[in-house]
Amino acid sequence: MIAESAVPQRRRLRRGVVILPSAFTLGNLFLGIWAIVTASRGEYAAAGWMIVGAAIMDLLDGRIARFTATGSAFGEELDSLVDAISFGVAPAMIAYFAFLREGGEWSWILAFLYIVCAVFRLARFNIEQAGTAKANFHGLPSPTAGSCLATYFAFTQTAFWGAFLPQVPVARTAGWLMLFMGVLMVSNVLYPVVPRFSLRTWGGRFAIFLMAVAVVSAFTAPAYFFFPFSIVYVTWGLLRSVGMGFLERLPERDPLYDEVDEDPDDERELDYEAMRPRRRFIRRRRTDREERR
Repeated sequence: MIAESAVPQRRRLRRGVVILPSAFTLGNLFLGIWAIVTASRGEYAAAGWMIVGAAIMDLLDGRIARFTATGSAFGEELDSLVDAISFGVAPAMIAYFAFLREGGEWSWILAFLYIVCAVFRLARFNIEQAGTAKANFHGLPSPTAGSCLATYFAFTQTAFWGAFLPQVPVARTAGWLMLFMGVLMVSNVLYPVVPRFSLRTWGGRFAIFLMAVAVVSAFTAPAYFFFPFSIVYVTWGLLRSVGMGFLERLPERDPLYDEVDEDPDDERELDYEAMRPRRRFIRRRRTDREERR
């Protein structure tokens, strides 16, 4: 009786652990939609912080899925669809409402081009790198591009911008920034993955140090941290790729060229023995039937 009662509890616990990464993914989606609504009301800085929150949710759902070993194809597809909204549509709409709306009848085309690049970036990631251990990203990650674009408005409202960059055309710079982020997302520029936190290696210790500095800066001066930090990351990837050489680091194949190798002899045999229900499951069903009678 004890063993049989413990099985449903373990299954419920397993089901709860599997749902946890998807809950963070849906939180990512919630913040992305909320950012669009907030930007439509004229609260552009608040909308940008929501995109930053969505990026944090996106980081956490992947870490939780790997830590609990609950990653799945469904989770990967859901994450990509949500990222297309939170880091593609939402930042583009923030930039449009804040800077491009007064730029003419066809200014929304810039937002459309950015969204196209973000969608292409996510589709290429699914084909090329999803579900594998990564040392580098091929192209600028969409959360970084979205966070950079979304926090641009808050940075333009700082005293630093007013003192040192008053002559910079804010709206025109936003348009060029949008195109630049889009091109980098679909490029082959390599961007490093944040090292895992660990006290055993120098890379892990440096990651902990960076995270501590980021957390303190994010809470004390967010307007001065997120946009400049994104620009530093973007610039570092460009300089690093130029230094290492583009041709030596290109992907092995074009991820947009879909070719399936058809092999008539490649057939999977079904293991019917493994498909039979377990005896414990049959015994439980019989017990349930007897109790109903």
